Amino acid sequence: LERFLQLCADKNIQVCVPTTPAQIFHLLRRQQLRLVRKPLIIMSPKSLLRHKQATSTLKELTDGAFMPLISDACPDNCNKIEKLILCSGKIYYDLARAKQTIKLPNILLIRIEQLYPFPAKALSEQIEEYPNLTELVWCQEEPRNQGSWNQVKHRLRKIVSGRFPVNYVGRPPSAAPAAGNYANHNKQQATVINQALTRAKTIQ
Repeated sequence: LERFLQLCADKNIQVCVPTTPAQIFHLLRRQQLRLVRKPLIIMSPKSLLRHKQATSTLKELTDGAFMPLISDACPDNCNKIEKLILCSGKIYYDLARAKQTIKLPNILLIRIEQLYPFPAKALSEQIEEYPNLTELVWCQEEPRNQGSWNQVKHRLRKIVSGRFPVNYVGRPPSAAPAAGNYANHNKQQATVINQALTRAKTIQ
């Protein structure tokens, strides 16, 4: 993923990480209908093919359009939201399951479905809906020197303009893209999810 993001400039390509069947359908339809078709990179893991939560209704498939970002439903009082967790890809489903289990009404999850061109305007408008925000977190399962963090951190900091910290939660820098052991992977993944929902370490 990070290799493709390093190539992004001047709106030359599109890099997307759809997390639902409807998103994939609308993304491919958008690409087909565009008069100017710039290269489209779709990053989608096999684990979502049979994921019970990664589903779409017929209405979601027939109506609407591709959404560069998807926000969870806001509770009745948006003033309660103090922390936004941004993520991309399948880690969203791990975060959503854990958040539902431990009941955290002050946290909202947002999926960035299009990493480039980055949906800065849409995200900025989303942030403005929550006046009591104190923290923005980018959560990823890749090591810090891989994945999306190094490409999105400056965009996020520009959007928040110093109003509150932009923090990183994920695996530490690594030369390898994976743990290499299923048990170790699950342990590391649980640590990442727990840190995202509880506390985050600021990365300058």
